[in-house]
Amino acid sequence: MIAWQVQRPGPVAHGPLRRVRTSIPAASAGELLVRVLACGVCRTDLHVAEGDLAPHAANVIPGHEIVGEVLKLGDGVGHGFHLGQRVGIAWLRHTCGICRFCARGDENLCPASRYTGWDADGGYAEYAVVPAEYALPLPPGYSDVELAPLLCAGIIGYRSLQRAQLPPGGRLGIYGFGGSAHITAQVAIAQGAEVHVMTRGTDAQALARELGVASAQGPADIPPALLDAAILFAPVGELVTPAMEALDRGGTLAIAGIHLSDIPRLNYQRHLFQEKQIRSVTANTRADSHAFLDFASAHHLHLSGPRYSLAHADRALSDLAAGRITGAAVLVP
Repeated sequence: MIAWQVQRPGPVAHGPLRRVRTSIPAASAGELLVRVLACGVCRTDLHVAEGDLAPHAANVIPGHEIVGEVLKLGDGVGHGFHLGQRVGIAWLRHTCGICRFCARGDENLCPASRYTGWDADGGYAEYAVVPAEYALPLPPGYSDVELAPLLCAGIIGYRSLQRAQLPPGGRLGIYGFGGSAHITAQVAIAQGAEVHVMTRGTDAQALARELGVASAQGPADIPPALLDAAILFAPVGELVTPAMEALDRGGTLAIAGIHLSDIPRLNYQRHLFQEKQIRSVTANTRADSHAFLDFASAHHLHLSGPRYSLAHADRALSDLAAGRITGAAVLVP
């Protein structure tokens, strides 16, 4: 099969991805083999390729927003799957199930967790495998290309919204407006929130307005009203200070990314007093995935972004790094 491997992690301009021909993976016991129908291009893929995240597997195939058609069921796979079924493969692919974090429902914090496209091969390929217990049923009414970004951008945005503790009908600030943010804004608006977007790029601001946000302005601009909650999607630590200053009393900033540049020094009185808080977001649980996909089934979300052929996966990552993508990019065979 054709696949892309991260062979030399480093700046995307230096070509960390290499196109290779490799064997189709086999479905081991408890696994599904799928033909990849679409795979989203996530900023985490860029962090893996550029080495912002320490390599976990040599020559790993990135990609963790995978829509696939089941081609083979490994031994022991239960009756919930069948050949030809469309399933999703997301970031989380293994937890121990017995540690204190798993026991209390926080499997995203499991020390033994493993991730698609980082610890194990992902979807920048023609075929992929996944443990059946981590394969996701997909909502009807979406194309393969529309579904792919839901599988990380959507799920992590949904969890970030929960972590931000937005009160009903509250004002939400979104910093950065890429793949995840443009989905999360729609979720928040559907739940009755007033959404304000701070992002660079006129195209991103225009998309935000098209999706119904109350305002869209530059990344360091002051929103027109104090915020009850905010989510930082851009991996830019310098935005933490304006986000904290924009929060009203008791407000929460959730940082959605897996990687963030250094945060400037905070002033207690300006940024944290009056019970403001900062919360990180670490991956997601399977319960988050199911809850979000149920939401997506009930509220049809608009997915915007370019398509790339699998043959041009390196170009897709280069465009993402350069800020040339509005919305969520997707690879197709």
